[in-house]
Amino acid sequence: MAGDRLAGLDGRGTAVDREEYARLLAAVTAWVEGPGEKWAGVIESTGTVPQTLRTELRERGFLGLAAPRALGGAGLSFTQWMGLMEVFSRSHASIRMIVHVVNGTWRSMNPHATEDQRRRFVVPSVAGDITVAFTLTEPDNGTGADITATVRRDGDRYLLNGTKHLITFGVDCDYWLLFARLEGSRGKDGTVGLLVARDSPGATVEDTSNTMGVRGTDHARLTFRDTPVPVANRLGQEGDGLAIALGGFLTPSRISVGMSCVGLAERAQELAVAHARRRVTFGKPIAARQAIAFMLAENAADIQAARALVMHAAAQWEAGAGDAAALSSMAKLTAVDMLTRVTDKALQVHGGLGYWKSEPIERVYRDARAQRFEEGTNEIQKAVIAKDLLDRAAAREEADA
Repeated sequence: MAGDRLAGLDGRGTAVDREEYARLLAAVTAWVEGPGEKWAGVIESTGTVPQTLRTELRERGFLGLAAPRALGGAGLSFTQWMGLMEVFSRSHASIRMIVHVVNGTWRSMNPHATEDQRRRFVVPSVAGDITVAFTLTEPDNGTGADITATVRRDGDRYLLNGTKHLITFGVDCDYWLLFARLEGSRGKDGTVGLLVARDSPGATVEDTSNTMGVRGTDHARLTFRDTPVPVANRLGQEGDGLAIALGGFLTPSRISVGMSCVGLAERAQELAVAHARRRVTFGKPIAARQAIAFMLAENAADIQAARALVMHAAAQWEAGAGDAAALSSMAKLTAVDMLTRVTDKALQVHGGLGYWKSEPIERVYRDARAQRFEEGTNEIQKAVIAKDLLDRAAAREEADA
């Protein structure tokens, strides 16, 4: 039945033992440092992610690591998954994006899915047999209760109208997990979550993938004009849309993006340390220069501090803590700012050479900029944190009155 929350199916109640986790961690690390690096070169040279790479990720089981075994996944807890996300994020940004999204969209769908919807959408998504693109953002407003894409009921279907943009995998997907509102409604109570087939009539797809970084990941601008969507493809009830979008996906996804910042910063630091030890001036490696050594030391401390906060937020979300949403925004905000500082210093350590595409740090530096708006800008995170802070203060004052 809809809303069925079987034990562990939200990703909080299961975990694998230490031996199994160590095996998975070793397998992911070996792949990222070996085949993953070769794929990074292919993606940068072609500007696309080959279907053979997606197939390889699926066959290795990397697309279902975070999902529970009941859905065909590996059964990792969320904190365990964050440890693997840290490693994946040292690879090419498009590889990280694939495993991040596919290992996360099921969280949004599953708690509100019927058994038939689990069979048709959730289980195939976890298996990597279909790609579901999270479709919330619109060009002329924010990404919450002010969405303006609308649906109106027409028998056993909805007719969808509106525009979405910045939709990751929106070009090359099987379904859009799309959020709209009932025509004439306002606020969160009128929102719905729908699974819209990629080939639906009345849907226009514009490829907007020519980005500064994260090359290879497709992005789309979508326009819908009376696009028919079966009512049977609605997750949950009318009015559940915003809860499906924000609660099921956005909070853990912000934590995951925070960890991706940590992993990418670790890669930048690794490159900076290697270059500092290799590059010689006036008879000494530049690592012996205090100015360089201090930049590396600051980076190391910055990375560890951000990682600790990200893992704390992950543990709190896993435990169902009431402050998990605010902590996810704190983690993402802190990790993004850390990544900006670390990649800037790492590039500086490389000197002018780091500005050339022949150096891996150049790609890392470009890819890092995308994290500043993925799952909400820093300004959005501050708004979430401030609201939680002030709401808690008001609640304490009311309780003391």
